[in-house]
Amino acid sequence: MPIKIDRNIGEQLGSLEWLAKQTVEGFITGMHKSPFHGFSVEFAEHRLYNAGDSLRHLDWKLLARTEKMFLKRYDEETNLRSFILIDHSSSMTFPHGVSPESKGWNKFKFAIYASAALIELFRRQRDAISLSFFDQTITSTTKAATSDAHVRRLFAQLEDALYNMKDQLELSTQLSQSIHQMAEEMPRRSLVILFSDMFENNANTEELFNALQHLRYNKHEVVIFHTVDANKEMSFEWENRPYTFIDPETLEEVKLNPSAYKDQYLNRMQEWKSAMALKCGQYQIDWMEVDIHSGYNEILQAYLLKRQKMGVGTAV
Repeated sequence: MPIKIDRNIGEQLGSLEWLAKQTVEGFITGMHKSPFHGFSVEFAEHRLYNAGDSLRHLDWKLLARTEKMFLKRYDEETNLRSFILIDHSSSMTFPHGVSPESKGWNKFKFAIYASAALIELFRRQRDAISLSFFDQTITSTTKAATSDAHVRRLFAQLEDALYNMKDQLELSTQLSQSIHQMAEEMPRRSLVILFSDMFENNANTEELFNALQHLRYNKHEVVIFHTVDANKEMSFEWENRPYTFIDPETLEEVKLNPSAYKDQYLNRMQEWKSAMALKCGQYQIDWMEVDIHSGYNEILQAYLLKRQKMGVGTAV
């Protein structure tokens, strides 16, 4: 099984880029020790030799073992444009009171660290990388590029966003609008990776579905990492006492005892999740719920699997 890095220790040892490298190294080491097939340290993938092909990349060792001729496809031949979109609306700062230096995790902090690990993996794949933040609109974005200088700038942007993180209020999500905007600006057949809690106004659900369909219409491959505090938001595990719940995007307050409404909440949440999963399935969008208190291995593996599905070789 892939090795998990102790994120709380890693945070104290160096920069975000250093931690991303350690996370990816641990993931790759664990993957190569596991029965996870289809990846190689040396090359992207094999393909059968066809008459007229150059023998320059023939795998002579494989020929000796199997008496079959295979060519190595190197990762330079299989580049991909990857776009990371990070939701920076008020709801992503839940749980509140988390700082960059603390051991605690909120949804935005988790998305930053997960994106850093992905960027490190992109760099090893020699994929072009773009990074964008959005709330009510796209607040910052970069063009997709592969150079080391570009990657260092992306890590600097992530660190800047992390260390300027605060419990901002009344900053709502215009997820559908941001997705429409990015769908128009990205080159066709790109990989789009979205980190968001997807908590947009219920009245905008159909608009959100239209925006996701827009991405697929433009031939983009999409992976949505539904970023949540699974214990509090999905399972609704709270102490049996009254609370005042405040919507950080509207500042609406509701006073109640969670145990009295838990069943109703879970039913509504399940209906919403089922509707999202159904639409994503119809649009061939990968949907993965990720808990902020878990590691990044599932995220890295989901990217590699999506890359393979797109017919792009993978070398780690």
